Amino acid sequence: MKMIGYIRVSTDKQDLNKQKHLLLEYAQKNKSLIDEFIEVEISSTKNKKERKIDELRGRLKKGDTLLVAELSRLGRNMLETLNIIDTLTKEGIKIIFVRQPELSTVGHHTKLLFAIYSYFAEAEREYISIRTKQGLAVARLSGKKLGRPKGSKNKKGRVLDLYRDQIKNYLELQLTISSIAKVINNQLDKPISYNSYKYFLNHDQELSGILERRRVAD
Repeated sequence: MKMIGYIRVSTDKQDLNKQKHLLLEYAQKNKSLIDEFIEVEISSTKNKKERKIDELRGRLKKGDTLLVAELSRLGRNMLETLNIIDTLTKEGIKIIFVRQPELSTVGHHTKLLFAIYSYFAEAEREYISIRTKQGLAVARLSGKKLGRPKGSKNKKGRVLDLYRDQIKNYLELQLTISSIAKVINNQLDKPISYNSYKYFLNHDQELSGILERRRVAD
């Protein structure tokens, strides 16, 4: 079992050093050893791969501990943060937030806190699903034609077309295709592959345009 310290700052090197000192101070006080650090200087708007979240998950195993300065260092928004915590906790990984110890998934309240995180993650996904269905219903009542994008005439394309507005919102919030796929798939009886999402986006002029603008901005 090991402990990994995750540090993310936007651009300020000094803040990175402050976070690292904070984690080292915590480890010293609690007679723990941080086996390695994953450090990244990048905006929270970047995807999980760029923020090294995927790398972090790959290095953590059951029984390991993740040490982070605070909740906001993990995700770009609350839904993504809740999903990351939910996923790691289900994989048997403990999470300690140094500046927010009451939110850490260690101690006598672990099971309760895990249940709370899982509940809110699922509730947020369900809320998004309900809002999407309501939006589609209003659109139909107003006479809006909900056609499927050109090139997406198969069954998967028709399913994703129902979630097009939701997908567009996620793209504008800078979510990655894999993150969008995960959220949408949680609302489906049968998950759709990453390649199908990519095909759907590339064959929709407006959505592909949003992706292209994001690439240029990066």
